[in-house]
Amino acid sequence: MTGEPEFNKAQGARYAYVTLVTNRDYVLGATALLRSLRRTRSDADLVVLQTPGVDDEDLAALKTFEPRLGRCERLPTSDAFNERHERGRLHKAAPFSKGGKPVFHTPLDNFVKLRLWQLVEYERVVFIDADALVLQNCDRLFEFPEFCAAPNVYEGLADFHRLNSGVFTARPSETTFEQMLSRLDKPDVFWRRTDQTFLENYFPDWHGLPVFYNMLQYVWFNLPELWSWEQIHILHYQYEKPWQAGHEKADRLRPLIDLWQAFATGDGIPADTTRLKGPSEWAEQQAS
Repeated sequence: MTGEPEFNKAQGARYAYVTLVTNRDYVLGATALLRSLRRTRSDADLVVLQTPGVDDEDLAALKTFEPRLGRCERLPTSDAFNERHERGRLHKAAPFSKGGKPVFHTPLDNFVKLRLWQLVEYERVVFIDADALVLQNCDRLFEFPEFCAAPNVYEGLADFHRLNSGVFTARPSETTFEQMLSRLDKPDVFWRRTDQTFLENYFPDWHGLPVFYNMLQYVWFNLPELWSWEQIHILHYQYEKPWQAGHEKADRLRPLIDLWQAFATGDGIPADTTRLKGPSEWAEQQAS
């Protein structure tokens, strides 16, 4: 296998939504994501990049959505880089104190997102993490410049200076990809939040998307006044995943988990998500 992704079929559009699956759990996530994207009636290609941790048979559930599947390797980083960024060492040096990352999370896989810049058959692409849902058409993002991402907001105003790489815009370019690789694996470099920290460094003047294009699930209970179903285009299940049974925040996130389950199964999807109950309304209903 070459460094470039190897696809099961040719491109069908100028633009593409791209996601990444690294194991069976994220294939489950991608099932809900692709179903949500198809419901927006976008004409863009749906592209799924898969790492060696995913077998072809694992992808059977995705084929009903007719995505373009691309097999790819992890990035050709050095042994020293890989050792610094393996799960145990990275989480010890930069622990997650706000929420829990599932055990199937492998930090090195995050850097495979940079392969989006190898997809030069597309003029523009939008990346969306597989643990997200698209609730309204987002095609206007293809008109946005490179590099756009929403701020990593889920606790307070201090979050606005950091980006979240769960959704971003890119213009594929082999030159950009090669420059990224040369900057990524420098001696002793440590990217605290893997691809997210790297992209923030590589694009220091990144353009901020509205938070509604990457609404993080913790906003539901940390910043309920910011929550607006009418404006949310992409809902991102950062930290604990909606397919994890009984995680410690499951009760607080129950409406969001139920929504994801509906998209995962195709059963009970709301006809209009803009009319769902917000955090305050839901809390009042539970209390009554």
